[in-house]
Amino acid sequence: MQTLDLSDRTQKTRLDEMLPLVYSELHRMAASCMRQERANHTLQPTALVSETYLRLVGQHSVDFSNRAQLLGIAAQMMRRILATHEQTRSALKRGGGATLLCLQESEEPLAPQVMAFSVVDEVLNRLAVLDKRQALVAELQIFGGLTIPEMAEFVGVSEATVSRDWSSGRLWLARELRRAGPATKG
Repeated sequence: MQTLDLSDRTQKTRLDEMLPLVYSELHRMAASCMRQERANHTLQPTALVSETYLRLVGQHSVDFSNRAQLLGIAAQMMRRILATHEQTRSALKRGGGATLLCLQESEEPLAPQVMAFSVVDEVLNRLAVLDKRQALVAELQIFGGLTIPEMAEFVGVSEATVSRDWSSGRLWLARELRRAGPATKG
């Protein structure tokens, strides 16, 4: 049986108090991530929110009373959960069907509408090598659907900076995703 020290208990209490206030947003984020998944996908939005919660409980340096920080961390965790799920699935089905991610909410019309999650993840990782903040903003937008003010608060920069990062990052991502081509469900 694992015991929590006082600071862990305080963090969990803050998270438990904040969760009901943001649950619908977390579920919306998860549903957005899962919208274009195959019909028989084993991970559903509610399960993604639950897995995200379990990972949030283990965070020690997060201010769970800060809504933007909670949503930002949750978006990052959802991406990692989907990446882990995709890696596990790929390992089980060598060359099997990829997890698909819908990018239709992207404001960039030149991006393919449906991409394999692994492609989007890899392109975001390449962007992070070039510009970590642009990659973070793109991740928060694509996986979390955070608003410009929420992203600015989470990243700790001005809204104008986030807007510039998202504009230039979105164009770079669209170009790289166009090169990768659209995915097909398999």
